[in-house]
Amino acid sequence: MSAYGHGKVLAIKVCPFQLICHLVFFTTLIVMAIITKAIIQSSALSRSVFVRSFSVSALRTQARPLDSEFPVLTDPLMENKQLPSFMVGTENGFLPRQEPLSQLPERFEKLESLLQRMPIRCRDGSPGLLAQGQFGDAVVAELPVYNVDDIHDNQLLSALFRDYTFAASAYLLEPCDIMYRSKEDYGLGRQILPANIAVPLVKVSEKIHSKPFMEYALSYSLYNWKRLNPTAGLSYDNLDIVRGFAGSASEAGFILNHVTMVAYSGDLVKHSLSVMDSVSNSNREQFNNSMRMLNRTYEFINNEMEMMWSRSEPGDYMKFRTFIMGTKNQPMFPNGVVYEGVSDTPLFYRGESGANDSMVPLGDNLLQLTSHMPKNPLTEVLRDFRSYRPTNHKEFLEYVQERAEQVGVRDYALKDDNSAALYLANVDQIRAFRHRHWNFTKSYIIKHTQHAVATGGSPITTWLPNQLGTVLDQMIQVGNTINRNNLTEENQMALDAIWKRAEAQKRVLDREVATLKQAFKDQDKV
Repeated sequence: MSAYGHGKVLAIKVCPFQLICHLVFFTTLIVMAIITKAIIQSSALSRSVFVRSFSVSALRTQARPLDSEFPVLTDPLMENKQLPSFMVGTENGFLPRQEPLSQLPERFEKLESLLQRMPIRCRDGSPGLLAQGQFGDAVVAELPVYNVDDIHDNQLLSALFRDYTFAASAYLLEPCDIMYRSKEDYGLGRQILPANIAVPLVKVSEKIHSKPFMEYALSYSLYNWKRLNPTAGLSYDNLDIVRGFAGSASEAGFILNHVTMVAYSGDLVKHSLSVMDSVSNSNREQFNNSMRMLNRTYEFINNEMEMMWSRSEPGDYMKFRTFIMGTKNQPMFPNGVVYEGVSDTPLFYRGESGANDSMVPLGDNLLQLTSHMPKNPLTEVLRDFRSYRPTNHKEFLEYVQERAEQVGVRDYALKDDNSAALYLANVDQIRAFRHRHWNFTKSYIIKHTQHAVATGGSPITTWLPNQLGTVLDQMIQVGNTINRNNLTEENQMALDAIWKRAEAQKRVLDREVATLKQAFKDQDKV
């Protein structure tokens, strides 16, 4: 070794322990340099995401502090096909980051052809395969077992999941639809899902971390739309569905009305985060402003929800409802469904349901209503529904629930009467959403059928009232704690209207449920 540049070689005795320590030190430096380089290379992603490196599952296994924040996208990163399609963002909200693929690549042409010919009424007005009960035979005769092992593009995987779940539900429930059209009874569905659907469906579902059955967000609604004008917004008139069972305007209206509601969810996410941040920082002005903006956004969503009446005729719902039912808690599948080529053990899955949407659960968790739900079997169904969401949505909702409890959103609101009035106004928006959903259930379903089970497998007359009744009780309780003498005139008027409405609706709801339980059997069973 040359010392000080003088060309002399120094003999240095080195302790083996010191040598090992030096090797470890320099190895650590090299590893850190590699990691730093990787971080720099991923800076484009980092700039597009809040520094919310939080995972609820990681919290429970690694005991991370709750002030770690969740990775909420501020840019949907539409060109990135490696990230999951569904990631919560302040722009896209609970909609997918990218627009859904409306047509499969050529390598899946036989699946694409079957799905285009599948609806009872095709786009050209001709009767489709389901009209004559021919879809099952066509699946057996035409559909190969496609190999999906090499696919890692999440946009394509999401489209394949949507399309295979449509094929699965059509195949399994086709006999039920035929019987219902003639006898208004469902009979039995097909008990075996053939390998040409089951095998690729299970593989795709594993890749995107979902259940191998139709879901609200990943299949039927939120990944089932396209823009008519690619440069225009997500207004109802600019949207069309990709897949359908009935092929009717009412079915398209039913699906797309959910999409236009969820189009507002980016603002929900943004204002919910602001509410929790303001409590954490004890900023009363920011809290009240965020609560006002949250209330305004929920009002937009509820107004959009009201449009369902004109976009989807109540009398038409039963013409496509059959196909969105599940295999769990449904008499059509008493023994579940065997997925051929996957498992000989029958599988049970809940059907598609708007109850799987994330907007109201976000409000429940933020306003700490979830912890006040009664401990009963109906609430357990609500908890089970949580697993029928995109993984990122589920973890975000868990994060909000835990952080809202940690910072104490409800308690902070109730310490100030005007804040409490704003809190109550947001709970009233949750009430309005659930009350409208209950009205839909009565007009679209209960009026037209004696089938006592909802598409998700919950009791048709008691499950929604379980949550709605809890919200009404909480509204009455909170309203009684507010000193209206301390309120602004605007908040006084709002409080009086909200409190009176809650009391009246609770009385009506209790009477309705008592009457309906006499007409529908076993409504306390789940």
